[in-house]
Amino acid sequence: MKKTLLLALATSTALSSGAFAQEITEFRIGILGGENAQDRLNSFSCLENYASDALGVETKLFAPADYNGVIQGLLGGTIDMAWLGASSYAAVHLQDADAVEPVLVKINLDGSYGYHSIGFARVDSGIASLEDMQGRVFGFGDPNSTSGYLIPSIEIPQATGATMESGDYFGEVKFTGGHEQTIVAVSNGDIDGGVTWADAQGNWEDGYNSGALRKAVDAGLVDMNEIVEIWKSAVIPEGPVVLRSTLPDDVKATMTDLVDNLYEVDSECAYSVGAGENLGFDPITHDAYISVIEARKAKIGG
Repeated sequence: MKKTLLLALATSTALSSGAFAQEITEFRIGILGGENAQDRLNSFSCLENYASDALGVETKLFAPADYNGVIQGLLGGTIDMAWLGASSYAAVHLQDADAVEPVLVKINLDGSYGYHSIGFARVDSGIASLEDMQGRVFGFGDPNSTSGYLIPSIEIPQATGATMESGDYFGEVKFTGGHEQTIVAVSNGDIDGGVTWADAQGNWEDGYNSGALRKAVDAGLVDMNEIVEIWKSAVIPEGPVVLRSTLPDDVKATMTDLVDNLYEVDSECAYSVGAGENLGFDPITHDAYISVIEARKAKIGG
């Protein structure tokens, strides 16, 4: 029933403008890193099926090893759609302002579309704050992650008065490869602390309502009672769902409608795609990300 209703919503544009198969031969969705590739593919499989039905062409999911794989796919035209972090969107925009169009953003249970970078450590490590992390090993996720690198690399030095270079404040700073890798590394004691993303709403023991911690809890990778929050960033604007600008207009309209209506029609799919509890996706424009684009330009460059 849900699938039939969503298909009716998503294909209304197609019925009025002709078969999509005459315009595109396949549709390709890129998925940012953050958890292992198979889990990412599983999380988006429901959207893959809906998109195939709505467009009438095969939909393919791509889960590159790192964020840059999705960024380069969008820039090179080999990926048609992705849910990016704000910094990843900035990376695409700074290299080619015409490559993609931001269309939707995930909405939290309180109606907001912000989230936080969360610093955390093991409870039994004795680390309860950034001050306790001096001389310890600290983990970033990915250089193109907003919460896993860009924002903490700006805000933590402001708090500590030191750089993020190994040996300055932290004993060593490492890139783990992604949010899940950071969570597992801290949980296993391989690093002393790190950062990941969460909406910071709901209960800590659940991994909050949505984000990488919630996904890790759902996957059985971490017991939140064994880790503690040691730092929280200011609010970060949730990254946009983007579409490749050169896609046919009716394809863009159909995919935007499909994701926009996903929560109302299939809340379980919206939970899976949106990394936890959410109210679905609402329209967003480029203007929401100007501050992050400027921050990335100042910190990293294009």
